[in-house]
Amino acid sequence: MSQRFRLFPNSPTARELFNKDAIRREWRNGGPVITQAIILICVLVWAVEIIARFLSPVLLNAVLSLGMLTPAVVPHYPWTLITSMFMHEPGIFHLLFNMLMLWSIGPVLERMLGHWRFLGMYLLSGIGGDLALLLWARLYPGGSGWVVSVYGASGALFGLFAAILIVYRRIGADITSIIVWVAINFALPLLYPGIAWQAHVGGFLIGGLYTWLLTSSLPLTRGKSLTVRSLVYGLPLLAVIVAVGVWCLIPVMG
Repeated sequence: MSQRFRLFPNSPTARELFNKDAIRREWRNGGPVITQAIILICVLVWAVEIIARFLSPVLLNAVLSLGMLTPAVVPHYPWTLITSMFMHEPGIFHLLFNMLMLWSIGPVLERMLGHWRFLGMYLLSGIGGDLALLLWARLYPGGSGWVVSVYGASGALFGLFAAILIVYRRIGADITSIIVWVAINFALPLLYPGIAWQAHVGGFLIGGLYTWLLTSSLPLTRGKSLTVRSLVYGLPLLAVIVAVGVWCLIPVMG
């Protein structure tokens, strides 16, 4: 029997993506349900951007303004700390590149961590990237960082890259290819100056710190379950990020 060619043979079909039984089965078996959901959300948001651009440039600007992260307006639009990591440039390459990166490492980490803990790491890393942009706006001379608008999943993705580097290093796996891939991604802003490298650094540091805490043998959580460790380290880390972020925003709060 002949089989239909599929570029990604292990990827779910469109029918499986929206089939409740298939989703439940994937959830029970540790499949990449959250990874698929993130990709689907990013694609749908990107489609909204494309439709808005087709209908009216004014409408597109309104959509982008309400979703992108601009440090100066974060006190008025705090939801952009989350929405910005699900938006991409209304062209194909930004979305395609990020979603391919997510699909390359997301399923591995989701199986290791579990669905909700993986989502927590993704969001925490993305918010870490946001924090780096806020710090840059507060500390960089001239104040130009306050009016820079950014979007994309890169901050969260760099956190996942840091996580898999640490995990693979601890189990003794060869991480050479991952290091090369991360180095290439860190070097991209040198070739394309419009890339928000601050978000890459922030996501990488927060994701790496969180994973190091989860996999460490600190007395506080020695012998505890992964869920307990996720809460014990994740919630205080989030609280620190929020506190530092509020400090960064003091000049524009009012």
